[in-house]
Amino acid sequence: MKKTKTVLAVALLFGAIVVAQRGAPKEHKGKFHHELTVEQLATLKTKKMTLALDLSEKQQQQILEFNVANVQFRKDKIAERMEKKQVEERSEPTSEERFAMENARLDHMIAQQQELKKILTDEQFDLWKKMQLQKHAHNRRNKQRENRRG
Repeated sequence: MKKTKTVLAVALLFGAIVVAQRGAPKEHKGKFHHELTVEQLATLKTKKMTLALDLSEKQQQQILEFNVANVQFRKDKIAERMEKKQVEERSEPTSEERFAMENARLDHMIAQQQELKKILTDEQFDLWKKMQLQKHAHNRRNKQRENRRG
């Protein structure tokens, strides 16, 4: 009987430790970015790219304009999704709607890449591509880790 109680106590303690390791759910990581204006976000992104890619003054100006348009596009899309979410009941898009959304997203990404290719040198563009691949791999790993946690 004593062994049973000890085993049960150890199992409960171990379970409590495992649950405590998970911690509280993380708040939205990008909450700070929601408070910034389009120009502020574009400026921050441009400065990060300048540090990573060693951009010239002319390139910085072009990238800043590119980033302003890009941030504005993203904010508009977010606002559009929020409006749609409030108006409609939550329903799954059809396969045609999913295809259209994914196709539009990929078209936008291709257009962005072509625009950056015009602004950056070949070496800078190659470095930017590597950074994008690393970023997507990192995000994929984090998503898998979050899915495992439940």
